[in-house]
Amino acid sequence: MEEKFMKEALKEAMKSYEKAEVPIGAIIVKDGKIIGRGHNLKEEKMNSLCHAEIMAINKACKKLKNWRLNNCTMYVTLEPCPMCAGAINEARIDNIVIGTMDKDNGACGSKINILNENIKVTSGILTEESKDILQKFFKELRSQKKKK
Repeated sequence: MEEKFMKEALKEAMKSYEKAEVPIGAIIVKDGKIIGRGHNLKEEKMNSLCHAEIMAINKACKKLKNWRLNNCTMYVTLEPCPMCAGAINEARIDNIVIGTMDKDNGACGSKINILNENIKVTSGILTEESKDILQKFFKELRSQKKKK
């Protein structure tokens, strides 16, 4: 089940990739159904708050007509940053499943942990796929910069 939903988060990451955004995707699941999807839109929206996790939380809250996302699980391709981890806390999300950890900016256990102690964290689900899309994106970005 975890791989099935992480594949959906990877589809969201691909949407970012196709828009030349850092390819991170997130989905939120409740009772086995996807209630929120998001991918990075910082460049498109020119807004530093438009991280995949925040976008998914916004959509899930609208779907449930509630800011509390109790009994929900977030699947995200890259470990959330401090802002997104704080939003996960505030939304009362119970579980987070992470594709690959972010040793530089991660706030769910790798660099720091600001999640509430009652949030269950699972990592390492489709790690290679989550890493690959990020590595490909940054390799292409570096290649484009060298050509200029």
